[in-house]
Amino acid sequence: MLNLRRFRSIFLSLLLFMMFFVPQISMAETLDNNVPDARPAASVPILKSAISLPVAGAATTNQLNSARWLVHKDAVEGTSKLRLVIDTSDPVIVSSTLDGNGPQLVLDIKGAVVGDLDDSITLDGQIAEKVRFIKKDGNNSQAIVDLPAMIDDGDYKVFTLKSDTANKKSFRVVVDINKPVPKVVYNFTPGLRNKVIVIDPGHGGSDPGAIGPNKVQEKTVTLGVAQKVKAMLENAGAKVLMTRQTDVDVYGPNASAVDELKARTIVANNNKADVFVSIHINAFSNPTVGGTATYYYQKSNYDALLATCIQDGLVATGGLQDRGTYPAGFYVIKRTTMPSILAELGFISNPAEEKLLSTYQFQQQMAQGIVQGLDKFFSQAAKRGGGL
Repeated sequence: MLNLRRFRSIFLSLLLFMMFFVPQISMAETLDNNVPDARPAASVPILKSAISLPVAGAATTNQLNSARWLVHKDAVEGTSKLRLVIDTSDPVIVSSTLDGNGPQLVLDIKGAVVGDLDDSITLDGQIAEKVRFIKKDGNNSQAIVDLPAMIDDGDYKVFTLKSDTANKKSFRVVVDINKPVPKVVYNFTPGLRNKVIVIDPGHGGSDPGAIGPNKVQEKTVTLGVAQKVKAMLENAGAKVLMTRQTDVDVYGPNASAVDELKARTIVANNNKADVFVSIHINAFSNPTVGGTATYYYQKSNYDALLATCIQDGLVATGGLQDRGTYPAGFYVIKRTTMPSILAELGFISNPAEEKLLSTYQFQQQMAQGIVQGLDKFFSQAAKRGGGL
């Protein structure tokens, strides 16, 4: 009996063990198979954020640390610009865009976050109102400059500077914004007497301009016509300023295009000229193409009128094909503050027009056309009664 009881006890214990523990072991094996590998992280190749490496997704330790600004006045040109300097711990990549809705100048600064500097800094209020620093994410930031009025792409520059340990300067983002030129209110009177007129013979010096099939150079023709225009206008009582009077570069030999063209606009802007006339000769790959065209940049209500008047005068006296007037963004007509035009008298690439343009008589005819156009312009502008 004892053995039988003992056998029953062992059998019941074994049955209970099978009922309660075996299924759980099976279930546990199933869960283990579905659970992600729980091996120690040390066995996984992890890039440590403590090491300051340019790893995608890793937060940067580079910061915008401080910012300062000043307004610089150019005693020679009479211009002003605001310079904003942002100090960073390490190098950054900066891109910029103009937003006309603000208007704002937006700097996207890649590789640096906003550090321990004021969220907003008030600027001079005339060139720029304030700059705000905004965090974009763990690696990048923005500096938004609020402007009192919209500016053009050529009115500002953004660049970076390396650290200068000798002078205890960190990496820097530099923003230069030029002071907008105030709009001029015109009040033209008829006639040429006492008018201040700037004549700009295109090219010169180290820059011959276009060269014709018979080696006639554009710079020679433009200077010849400009000198004749000057003489006629002075006889009519106008004050005439030439950007160049001989075969020279206006800024200097082999200058950059911007420096050379800017030097020409400075002559007109600093002397507060009434109008600016730039004289050029066209060129094209097809030697049969010819004619006269005049270009303007619509800064005021008078630029297109000036172009039309001078184009009409040139076609009337020169007799070449009338190619019309067109708006254009040429530097000298865009950056001068008064009504301005750029006249392409003819095509130096056309052998027949090249021959005409090189003669004294035809240059005299084209000069007469420009003067007639200027006289007509002042007469019609006076009837408009002035304004912007």
